[in-house]
This record gives sequence, C-alpha cells and structure tokens, in this order.
Amino acid sequence: MEIIVASGNKNKIREIGQMLSGKAEVRGMSDYGVNVEIEENGSTFLENALIKAKAVSEILGKPVIADDSGIVAEALGDAPGIYSARYAGEGKDDEENNKKLINELKGKSKRAYFISVIVLYYPDGSYIFGEGRAYGSVIDEKRGNNGFGYDPIFLSDDLEKTFGEASAEEKNGVSHRYRALCDLMSKL
Repeated sequence: MEIIVASGNKNKIREIGQMLSGKAEVRGMSDYGVNVEIEENGSTFLENALIKAKAVSEILGKPVIADDSGIVAEALGDAPGIYSARYAGEGKDDEENNKKLINELKGKSKRAYFISVIVLYYPDGSYIFGEGRAYGSVIDEKRGNNGFGYDPIFLSDDLEKTFGEASAEEKNGVSHRYRALCDLMSKL
C-alpha cells in the first residue's frame, strides 16, 4: 500500500513512515512533484488537516493523508495550539518557539499535551480522521537532541523523559501522531 502525505515537513513524513514501516510505503507530496504552499486557515486541527489533504488529493486525484498537530498548554488557554509552528511569529524557528513557550509559562502550570489529527481524504470528497494526544509537561531547558519542534522541552508522562531524549522507537510508540494513526487505522 502507498500513502501520500500532504506535507513538506520531512520530519513528519519520516515519522509517519517509521510508524507504518512494513505496512505501507509513505511518500511526501513533493515525491509527486507537488510543491504548493497550502494556507492553513482553519480554526481547528481537524480543519487544517482537512484543508491540506483535500488540496493535494484534488491535485493528484488520489487518496492523501495530512496531519495537523501542535502543543497545547492548558495554562495559556490552550495556546499555542494550531499556531504551534508559528508561535513566535512567521519565519521564526523551533528554538524561538520553544523560548517563547517557556517564557509564557513562567509562574504557571506547565501541564501540556501534544495533539495530532490525521485526515485521510479520498478523491470523491469523503474522508475519515483519527486523533491522538500525548500528555506531559513543558520543562524550562532543552533536554536531548532527537525529534523536532517542541520535543526537547516536552517531558512525556509515558516515557518520563523528553521526546528529545527519546529514541525514535520510544517516541513513535507513545506519541500523539502514533495515537492519531492508530485511531485512523481502526476506522478503516
């Protein structure tokens, strides 16, 4: 089975590929010559994942999956949420996003969770989706060099270490993206 991921994020595509290893061949949209910027203007993770999957499916005429994910800090009214990738502003990097989140949480509860919503969109306009969450806390200093995004400052309840300290196998066994994929697969 072949799965096309509507994403330009190589880290996301790699993780999905690792999770589905032996079950499906995972390819990014650029493998099919699709290099479009898709405006994520939805107000929820589901809406943004649906926007991306639909756009690429309509271009290719094939089923496509898309993930929208982020970190949610309860003490910040669920921020950064859908704005996780651009929390520190457009064009800012992971380091700047991490610093802003740490600063915003000073003196507040550090409880947080990662959420992922993965949509499988079919060319006929139908779709299904899965959702997954991974709970933990935001720590004040980076730990570990693995993963990407907020991984080095997210202390996983399941692993009792940051996603940045975890091996790919450890993270992929408990992550929000893994749980969203499992939820999606259970609906197929």
